[in-house]
Amino acid sequence: MSQTRFSVLIHQQAKKYGDRVALKHRDYKTNTWVPTTWNQFSETVAVVSNALIELGVEVQENIGVFTQNKPESLFMDFGAFGVRAVTVPLYATSSEAQVHYILEDAQIRYLFVGEQQQYDVAFRVMALSSTLKQIVVFDRDVKLDAQDESTIYMDDFLAMGKERQHQAEVDKRTAESDTEDLMNILYTSGTTGESKGVMLSHAGYESVMDAHCERFPGLGENDVVINFLPFTHVFERAWSCWCLCVGAELNINLRPQDIQMTIKEVRPTAMCSVPRFWEKVYAGVNEVINSASGVKKTLMQDAIKVGRKHNVEYVCKGLTPPMWLHLKYKFYEKTIYSLLKKTLGLDRGAFFPTAGAAIPPAVQDFVLSVGINMVAGYGLTESVATVSCENNFDHAVGSVGKLMPHMQVKFGENDEILLKGPAITKGYYKKEAATKAAFTEDGWFRTGDAGYMKDDFLYLTERIKDLFKTSNGKYIAPQAIETKMVVDRYIDQISIIADERKFVAALIVPDYGLVKKFAEKKGIQYASMTELLKNEEVMELFTERIETLQQQFAHYEQIKKFTLLPEPFSMAKGELTNTLKIKRSVLNKNYAAEIEAMYAE
Repeated sequence: MSQTRFSVLIHQQAKKYGDRVALKHRDYKTNTWVPTTWNQFSETVAVVSNALIELGVEVQENIGVFTQNKPESLFMDFGAFGVRAVTVPLYATSSEAQVHYILEDAQIRYLFVGEQQQYDVAFRVMALSSTLKQIVVFDRDVKLDAQDESTIYMDDFLAMGKERQHQAEVDKRTAESDTEDLMNILYTSGTTGESKGVMLSHAGYESVMDAHCERFPGLGENDVVINFLPFTHVFERAWSCWCLCVGAELNINLRPQDIQMTIKEVRPTAMCSVPRFWEKVYAGVNEVINSASGVKKTLMQDAIKVGRKHNVEYVCKGLTPPMWLHLKYKFYEKTIYSLLKKTLGLDRGAFFPTAGAAIPPAVQDFVLSVGINMVAGYGLTESVATVSCENNFDHAVGSVGKLMPHMQVKFGENDEILLKGPAITKGYYKKEAATKAAFTEDGWFRTGDAGYMKDDFLYLTERIKDLFKTSNGKYIAPQAIETKMVVDRYIDQISIIADERKFVAALIVPDYGLVKKFAEKKGIQYASMTELLKNEEVMELFTERIETLQQQFAHYEQIKKFTLLPEPFSMAKGELTNTLKIKRSVLNKNYAAEIEAMYAE
């Protein structure tokens, strides 16, 4: 037995940093940011540990946390780790069916929920659950059902441990904690089938922390960080753990729709994100450039061109730019680049790891050109996030970086990426068959992703399970096509159709605001979005833009027909996972008529 790092981390950091700010969160009633010091953090975690013992939580028992991002989520995590319990986070947007499945699968007796939406779902599920015994609500403003006689609020729960009456048992469990203990069970989003609980150990997380500190020693106690993704997502979870390990200040963004406002208020030095965030930035800046005229437009275009040559062609390759180029870059750095970054709230930004999907090369080019240190990476829930990552200003556009120090890779059948290392999951909770299928006979984890290595950089080519085969026998990688198409500012969402079909087609959700502007400019009259999207001039606009984008595609990969949709893909209709990945089977069902119309003779 060896005491685990995360069972004592917050208490150790409190001894080091004391009344220094560890966390901040927005109080929506006063519209102010409320700080939590390391001492306060440590005290609350200790109280949570004692309260969990009072509830009767056992060693390695699974505890559910069903909430959007809140400080209480972190209190529960670290309080649970102190008593060797396992936290099972659920996405705040999870449906009743998803919540019920996870509660039953993980045999969860105690569920901690965030706001009204999560409580309402949890209470309805409780009537169906054979395991759920107690709901604890973080937000005091949540109104409990009139029939609810068992749910308590977070402050009532904390009162159960306030006297620290079980501290001796807490200390005993902490001392007996083992790196092979489970730390989390993270349920996959289930894009291709039944959700599976990925078992992640303390040893896995600790190896990832060590690898990141080795690769990126610059992140530390002077950094101001925003959490961007849900804590339920392995990327944000591992990232936040690392930030706490190095003493950075973590600013918790409660509502995803507020992220742009939060960035401008906090002005982070570091933030993890997904490509979609940078795609939006890229599209927005392009819109500004395209709408400009004269000298202003010329200057902005030249600034991007100069930045690309300076950073992408020289700095990122470890080369020294010519003096004339460097001087020109410095001029734009003090003018256009700085104004752009200040407008976005990124003027203090130094480190922006990005993963979760393929980054369009044009987007990566642009971000690096203006001096934003976005580092592309690749990871899985099953690997506790990071498998590979670019180094600071050591980039190969289109790659997902170099392998992390703790990770081994080789390539199997169909160029599948196979992994080994201390961070790799031991398997899926109570699913022996799925666990066995996930590993080769000699113990390598099957990622389901294809790729290759070049000059020590890892490149992804396609998601093997997602490959489509046309009726003509040609293989299509839909994600690769979608990644290249979505960089267009007129395309908000896209789903490629091609499996067992004669040709490639697409369902496209346009940027409705830009389409409306186009209609206004052209004098197009319409009564509804449906009518507008069927307009001949609008269809011609998209045809031209698609043709331009897909010139680089092989003939059989090119989109022959498309349908513009008047409503976006949504989680409410089951078309998106909680991580906003499209569920192709659901889209194929929901838009069966539109799809068949595209293939009609």
